[in-house]
Amino acid sequence: MRIGIVGSGALGLYYGAMLQRSGQDIHFLLRRDYQAIQKNGLHVYSCNGDFHLPKVAAYLSPQEIGPVDLVIVGLKTISNRHLIELVRPLLGTNTAILTLQNGLGNEELLSAAFGAERILGGVAFLCSNREEPGTVHHLGEGKILLGEFSGGLSSRSSNLAKMFQTAEVPCSAVNDLRRARWEKLVWNIPFNGLSALLGKDVTEILNHSPSKELVKNLMLEVISGANAQSLKEPIDAQKYSQGLISFTENMDHYRPSMMIDRAEGRALELEAIYAIPLQQAEAANISMPQVKMLWTLLDSGEK
Repeated sequence: MRIGIVGSGALGLYYGAMLQRSGQDIHFLLRRDYQAIQKNGLHVYSCNGDFHLPKVAAYLSPQEIGPVDLVIVGLKTISNRHLIELVRPLLGTNTAILTLQNGLGNEELLSAAFGAERILGGVAFLCSNREEPGTVHHLGEGKILLGEFSGGLSSRSSNLAKMFQTAEVPCSAVNDLRRARWEKLVWNIPFNGLSALLGKDVTEILNHSPSKELVKNLMLEVISGANAQSLKEPIDAQKYSQGLISFTENMDHYRPSMMIDRAEGRALELEAIYAIPLQQAEAANISMPQVKMLWTLLDSGEK
């Protein structure tokens, strides 16, 4: 399968590298890493074993890549104003688009431009960071849940899940993409927001009892918003929130992406992770006051 990666940050580089190593034909749209990858290839430092791809198909424009069978979008949502123009040159008659971006609203944006029949969404539970150009550091996890934007299981989503599995990426096709998106928000909203606001990693947050309680309360608010969205199956609030907290307790001093973005002076993904979920919850007559306060504090710190 000829695959184009749009948004070659920590997520795009990692998944693209895993797919290329498994034999897929991967084409990376790059910016800051272009020179380093052209010269030295792509280095992956992973908790599951390091590897190096000496030759990588790297490009500075989507026009150079041309039509592909699958577009994988890992672009930060703060750059969504450029997303349509970056994807359009990659489309052929039957090209599918899989967005692995954070938050809500990404599938809707792509669907409005290119048609719902092309669009799949995926939720990536990945701990990875990008440091020096041409390298990606995989710290843990990596599971993907993916599904059709239009809902239901399909042979296409099942085949894509198998493709990732062959690349040693845990992946499952789901019949309710909306539920999977909200499930990730249950983690993203408290941990990304609090880490960016406080400058503390997940371990430091959970080691402070009042902050740990705040995490739990934020999770419960997000789950209440999720369960008002006509999910095929509701989320068990107590079980799911406690499971996520226990899971995070094993993430030794992990720094969420929003914490790194704030520390390095980059814009935060507030629209997709906070504003749109708040709007959707409010439309379903669900109030999330603590989430709204967190969003307000984060937004006030933006330049």
